Amino acid sequence: MTEETKTSEAQADGAISVVGPRDGETIVLGTTRMRVLEDGSHTGHRLAITESVLAPHTQGPPQHRHGRHDEGFYVLSGNVRFTVGDEDYEATAGTLVMVPPGTPHTFANLTDQPAVMLSTFTPDLYVQYFRDLQEVLAGGRPLTPQANIDAMSRYATQPATDLA
Repeated sequence: MTEETKTSEAQADGAISVVGPRDGETIVLGTTRMRVLEDGSHTGHRLAITESVLAPHTQGPPQHRHGRHDEGFYVLSGNVRFTVGDEDYEATAGTLVMVPPGTPHTFANLTDQPAVMLSTFTPDLYVQYFRDLQEVLAGGRPLTPQANIDAMSRYATQPATDLA
């Protein structure tokens, strides 16, 4: 029986997934700490959810476009600046930002306080990207722009070089 079969059977049986406040996989990428709440294994790979804590003055990724998944950001606390193309949006606690495939975007915490947000990925495709970046750092290799681009490309994502 494959892992996928087990997951499908568990869903058919009405099994639920419960992730407590101290549970979930932790991924640390520089000044960002991410907790994977759902990696898609309990949703038939339709949805993944992460919680991210952005330290003060954290620059996000370069502006990029996803080819195959929607990405949502719900700001729980703090202030996150989203840049979508040439437009900047200040997102405070309680703000939801939804980014459809093909839309160039990035985010940053430019303030003196941490910011916390929940992110959704539909389908779950992009969670492995964060794992790949952590593996680069854990291997003692620098997270160069090219290493980031290479990782993005494995998950139907590319830098928005026309906006650089």
